[in-house]
Amino acid sequence: MDQKQLEYLDSYQQNLTQHLLKMLTTMQYLDGQLLETPDISDKWHDVAPSYVADAVKEIAQYPNVALGWAMYLGMAVARYWDEDWSIYGNVPNLYEYIRDKRGFDYMDEVVRGEILMLKNKDFDEAEKLVQACSQQVLNKIRYEQIEPQSPLAFHAYARSIETLYKMGAAVELKALGYKFEKIN
Repeated sequence: MDQKQLEYLDSYQQNLTQHLLKMLTTMQYLDGQLLETPDISDKWHDVAPSYVADAVKEIAQYPNVALGWAMYLGMAVARYWDEDWSIYGNVPNLYEYIRDKRGFDYMDEVVRGEILMLKNKDFDEAEKLVQACSQQVLNKIRYEQIEPQSPLAFHAYARSIETLYKMGAAVELKALGYKFEKIN
């Protein structure tokens, strides 16, 4: 990957982050800021290879799943971070831990029902949220007109799922009551 492509990918990810941040703020899931912690952000590097290995098989037939499940993963990791990071932070691969409960296809239901403990309307609202975000990302990827199945397409996909993971974590952190406050 040359410098020009890396700069393009950095710009793409930055623009995607700003777009989703604005969208989630408008929908009142965020307050204009990306809530994040190093623990949660760094965990992405541990889980990304196995997530990508599973999700890449779904891209052609189920692109929203291949994208959206990363957002669910971010939500779950944020919940685990809040619940007891001294335990969950030491799980070698939190993605595999979550996936192995019922398999990749049912990861959305595991996260919403078993980890976030959502029910009824909240269960359905989380699904709509993730669908809306993954569709926005899919639209952005298509808008870029990157050659399908090229190295650049793979890297754009990888940057997209990392962004969705971070958005999922931010949404869950806000739902848990976290916020940035100015300290005097």
